[in-house]
Order: sequence, then C-alpha cells, then structure tokens
Amino acid sequence: MNTMTINGYQAVISFDPDIQMFRGEFVGLNGGADFYAKDVDGLKHEGGISLRVFLEACERREVDPRKNFSGKFSLRLDPATHEAAAIAAAAHGQSLNQWATDAIRQAALAD
Repeated sequence: MNTMTINGYQAVISFDPDIQMFRGEFVGLNGGADFYAKDVDGLKHEGGISLRVFLEACERREVDPRKNFSGKFSLRLDPATHEAAAIAAAAHGQSLNQWATDAIRQAALAD
C-alpha cells in the first residue's frame, strides 16, 4: 500500500506522471490536505507543512480535524459474489457481516 504516516496521520501517496512528482493526500480528515514533492524526504517535509496548516485552521475554527466514522457502510455486490460470501461465512460459522468485517480488517491491515 502506498501510504505514509506523518505525525500520526495517514496519507495516500501516488505518482503524477504529468508533472513528474509524487502527490500525498491525507485521509481520515474532515477536510482536504494534500502535498507534492519529487522524493520521499520532500514528501515528509511538504506533508508536515500541509498537515500543520490544516490542523491550525481546525484549531482556529474549533473543529475536530479527524473525520468521524459511524462503522456502517453499504456494499453492493453482484449476486454470485454475494452468494459465495454468504456460503463462506456460513462455512466459518459466522454471520455475513462478521465474515466481511474480518475479511476487510485482514485486507486493510495486510500492508
């Protein structure tokens, strides 16, 4: 996974071939904070600046910088995948919700 942690906040890193630079975007924030650089050291430096500016703006406005997640989301699957997931969950003695939660947790923490 192309992520970087800066001061405890996660950013997703991608490469923009049009400008030949890396782009970082903080995720899990209740607003946008992105940054660009040509190398890893630059990403860390620019990311720190972008994050600091964002956090200072949140503090001035008395806003929580982190996005609140409810723990609920809707997932649409094709019928065959839905059936296969239900069968897999039953085979593991779990509800479909618990089986999907475990699968998502494992995939999200794998990298």
